[in-house]
Amino acid sequence: MRTKSRELMERIKKVVEQHYIATFRTPSINVIADELGISKSTVYKYLIEMDKLGMVSYRRGNTQTDITSKVNPDIVGAPVAGAIPCGPPETQEECIEEYIPFPRAVLGEGEFFVLRATGDSMVDAGIDDGDLVIVRKQLEAKEGQIVAALSDGGSTLKRLRYSTEEQRLVLQPENKEKGYPVIKGNEFSIQGVAVKVLKDLR
Repeated sequence: MRTKSRELMERIKKVVEQHYIATFRTPSINVIADELGISKSTVYKYLIEMDKLGMVSYRRGNTQTDITSKVNPDIVGAPVAGAIPCGPPETQEECIEEYIPFPRAVLGEGEFFVLRATGDSMVDAGIDDGDLVIVRKQLEAKEGQIVAALSDGGSTLKRLRYSTEEQRLVLQPENKEKGYPVIKGNEFSIQGVAVKVLKDLR
């Protein structure tokens, strides 16, 4: 291994550990890249290689070292994304703002991500603009659940309902005052089910 490559790996590892100890959060690729003044693609490639070498454990964007893994093994880091993570792993990582730690006992098993709600289409369900919505990744959901989905208009949070008029599942907004239109079943794909909402008290 070239000396410069090894040095950069050690610097990346140090950033991961310092960030985790200071914030109790795994740094995103963006954070590491900004800290070291290198490209996000370089960070991603090095993390993959470091995982192969056993220097770190890199799984679904969550980076752990022998030091951070001892802090609390019952904590899961959920990435905060401006939109629903999709596309190649490297592209997904570049969309992540940060990781928020949650006790495994609170979320349960599974893989999670956090969406920052925008707009008022789900206010009657208690989801307001700016709220953080914790979503369990899954491609199927039960009728009545609030789901994160991809549609022609991008990512969205809506209630999954069966429409007798349409004779199929639709995404139902929940704002009686404004009466937003439903999103029909052939216009979306489910990416996860909302399980909890984090909001500021007013």
